[in-house]
Amino acid sequence: MEKRIHIVHRASRGGATDQVEQNRMVVAPRDFPGQSPFLLLMEDWFRAPGGFATHPHRGFETVTLVLDGAIEHRDHTGSHGVLNAGDVQWMTAGGGVLHSELPHGEALAHTLQLWLNLPAARKMTPARYRDQRLAETPVWRAPGVEVRVYAGQAGTGAQAVDQPHSSLWPMHLLDIRLAPGAAWLQTLPARFRGFAYVLEGSGVAGGEPTRISATDAAWFGPGDADATDTLTLRAGDESMRAIVYAGEPIDEPVAAYGPFVMNTMSEVQRAYADFHAGRLTEPAIGPS
Repeated sequence: MEKRIHIVHRASRGGATDQVEQNRMVVAPRDFPGQSPFLLLMEDWFRAPGGFATHPHRGFETVTLVLDGAIEHRDHTGSHGVLNAGDVQWMTAGGGVLHSELPHGEALAHTLQLWLNLPAARKMTPARYRDQRLAETPVWRAPGVEVRVYAGQAGTGAQAVDQPHSSLWPMHLLDIRLAPGAAWLQTLPARFRGFAYVLEGSGVAGGEPTRISATDAAWFGPGDADATDTLTLRAGDESMRAIVYAGEPIDEPVAAYGPFVMNTMSEVQRAYADFHAGRLTEPAIGPS
């Protein structure tokens, strides 16, 4: 079955802060049941001395795609690395992480960071990272179409490319580039909810074509659990680039405040207490 676009949100633009020169809120942390498993998506532009100094998280995962420039990350375990344009970092905050994300070098860093929820049974899992390099990311090509497959699948048959997700919770992440007038039919598990965020250009999306253009997030809903659906993207008179995020909804309550996302506010309060007591990153003991 062809997925239909049921709503299109235009990303809201933010002003400069001491962290960023500019940002856009693509997915706002509001309608958690209607956008599950996705909590937040921010598009950020930052350069030194800005960026995100050491800060905590608990209860979810982040997926960071570097669009331009480079960022340097460090965490409480001593992990350290540099991500360049086209690289993705998969981070599971789980039971607790302290980390920083700062611009590397003098160039302007341009990133998309997704907050991906975790179910209660996995919220306190140990923190972990995986840096996925552009050079190791499979690409599917056809006339007028290029799909970078960070997680999921593109194409069919012997020419299909597949990349397992590096998040704990299953999701697909695809960077789709279409020449003017070109179309792409993406196969997705029907149970997945998701959206296509248009970075450049314009076109249409969905089985009942819905017009989309740069800074639009076009949402599609979940279908039958055991079926397979398709999503169509077609560029207009200009080329179009869209990032597709899709994942299985989590049917659980969400309690979110600041850098912590749990199931109840008492769990969020415990996270703050653990952070201020210096035990946020200690192994979990007992129920959360």
